[in-house]
Amino acid sequence: MSEQRNEIAFHTSSVNGIRVHILPTAKFKTTTIVTMIEQELSEAHVTKTALLAMLMKRATARFPETKQLREHLDFLYGATFDVDVVKKGERQILQIYMEVPNEKYLSTETSLLDQAIHFVGDVLTRPYLEGEAFAEKYVAQEKESLRKRIESLIDDKMKYANQRVTAEMCKGEPFALLVQGRTEDLPSITGAELYRYFREITSCNPIDIFVVGDVQQAEVERAIGTHVTLKRADVKAFPPTDVTKQVTQEREVIERLDVTQAKLNIGCRTQISFKDDDYPALLVYNGVLGGFPHSKLFVNVREKASLAYYAVSRLESHKGILMMMSGIDVNNYRRAVDIIKEQLELMRQGSITAGELEQTKATLTNQFRELLDSARMMIDFAYNGVLSGRKRQLTELLNEINSVTVDDIKRVAERVAIDTIYLLRDKKGDV
Repeated sequence: MSEQRNEIAFHTSSVNGIRVHILPTAKFKTTTIVTMIEQELSEAHVTKTALLAMLMKRATARFPETKQLREHLDFLYGATFDVDVVKKGERQILQIYMEVPNEKYLSTETSLLDQAIHFVGDVLTRPYLEGEAFAEKYVAQEKESLRKRIESLIDDKMKYANQRVTAEMCKGEPFALLVQGRTEDLPSITGAELYRYFREITSCNPIDIFVVGDVQQAEVERAIGTHVTLKRADVKAFPPTDVTKQVTQEREVIERLDVTQAKLNIGCRTQISFKDDDYPALLVYNGVLGGFPHSKLFVNVREKASLAYYAVSRLESHKGILMMMSGIDVNNYRRAVDIIKEQLELMRQGSITAGELEQTKATLTNQFRELLDSARMMIDFAYNGVLSGRKRQLTELLNEINSVTVDDIKRVAERVAIDTIYLLRDKKGDV
């Protein structure tokens, strides 16, 4: 694959105070439009932002009933539409996702691109209101839906354990918050308060619109200029996520619930994030440790010792957290922790085979090249650069990954420290 084909080259401009990123490509038969509104992750905002996302996909001024909104999406040849929130470091990102077929492949004279951007403009600038407030019928329904969504986290024990270790590890830090918010905030939130908040974030917060498809840059910018008309004030600049917290003491947290399989999650601080020079080496470190089926955790904890049903590690690249996750028989808890710590020590010593290193680099390279097959993944990669303040080129990152040495991994390993060991276990017996 040529270097040129490896690049994700968005053209960036400013339209109505919004950053617009356009990637013209004939690779896809659809046009993907993703709008990102950046907000600080905080107790003051987290629940309102999550609730706002749910309200924004219910209705607009042009389509005051959800049924009408859905019918319009069908009219746009089955357009895909969603609004959601994601957590990236200590940012809560409200995302509006829209995907429509390219009219070149349809027997229509209508500009679906213009209509899709018109619809995004409706969602972003022309909500359905009753007076100066979001409609109370929708507010009440979505508050109940969000409450159920937050409370249902406990039903997925893998997700629950991951959130609990995060909350324990990051107590006092914004990253501890669940991106869907807190149930205790919901009763006091009103439609009027939500509309004031909606106006605040759409006028003052950083907004990025990404468009990927067989499009003309001038046409996209014209449509956004026409349909996404916001009164933008001075745009806020948020402080960077702090990734430098030092571990002073390893903590152990044991929680008991009715579970048949125990969940062992170990949270580590790496002191390295997406913007740092050592990020490529951290990617390789994680790949050798637990990112793939050939990795040390999978081979030594699951396969050789038969102590875990699964054993993996994952990075949160904006917060610099590495999370090791495994499902175990609770009787194997101490032994599993010991073997996991042995793997960390092997990484520190640089005890990494040529096969482990090469296979990790090859798998990472394939993963990143797969970005090029997904408009949404390309947008996410580009947005990570916007959010971190370091716009990485894909070719550059692949070259850096393939240049990582065992000494580079050892340097990263010296900075990785276990912060919190969390065990979710049954209610019977001792540990």
